[in-house]
Amino acid sequence: ADFLWKLTDLCERSAIDSLWFSDRLSAPIPVPEVMTTLAAVAARTSRLKFGMSVLVLPFRTPVVAAKEMATIDYLSGGRLLPAVGIGVELQKEFDASGVPFKERGRRTDEAIQVIRRLWLEDAVTFQGEFYRLDRVTILPKPIQTPPPIWIGGNSEAAVRRTGRLGDGWIPSFITPEAFERGVANVKRYAKEAGREVPDDHFGPLITYAIADSPEAGWRLAGPYIPRNRVDEATLAASTAFGPPDVIAKKIEEYVAGGGSKFILRPLCPPEMMLEQLQRLAEEVIPPFHSR
Repeated sequence: ADFLWKLTDLCERSAIDSLWFSDRLSAPIPVPEVMTTLAAVAARTSRLKFGMSVLVLPFRTPVVAAKEMATIDYLSGGRLLPAVGIGVELQKEFDASGVPFKERGRRTDEAIQVIRRLWLEDAVTFQGEFYRLDRVTILPKPIQTPPPIWIGGNSEAAVRRTGRLGDGWIPSFITPEAFERGVANVKRYAKEAGREVPDDHFGPLITYAIADSPEAGWRLAGPYIPRNRVDEATLAASTAFGPPDVIAKKIEEYVAGGGSKFILRPLCPPEMMLEQLQRLAEEVIPPFHSR
């Protein structure tokens, strides 16, 4: 808990815009429950925005999720940045939550529709495959009308979901070239659905480590790289390890492909995380914010 408050306070007083947390039911390390953690961060701060990267929507009924997020947004003065997805490929977490693994995508699609309507309308009636509402109203409504729902994930299904239902796209461990193609495809799917995803609602999650050289950065990050999730070529192209200019250059590669918002995650020993974020805030972020 002490580390969480140090992390939150650093972000609040620095050039960092927002703080993001993962959503896991069962993990080999302590992962605080995301909704309660965001509520605590909201109470601790006055400027900082915050979000979940990403909320595993199938774990929760959409009415409960909508109510929780609306309350956090209301109490924080409109600082919530909701991002949702279908979760990691671990069937045991879905078994534990009582949600059939094969239904997670369809449930997510349906839940997004329900949540957005509950944030905007009163007396919502909805008849879907999984969720049924009869004149349901949630109060208070969120301050944002409504909060934009970003979609996480690199898969073609996530790209389609963003175009059809989402307000923004956050992939991770994706090359700049694949990211650029994904942006174009999201816009195409949105157009086919008669809607539009704002141009400034695209941005990847980038893992980084600031060090004196790329080699030193790789050594720093090495023990924490999830090699079971990504091939070596994609890993090399989607991460930024080395001096601050290496991190800035990698961000620029995604800017060229249509990105304008970025989540940067330090890969380093836990005791170095605050130092890494401080250097990011002081040595990398300011030139981007001044543009």
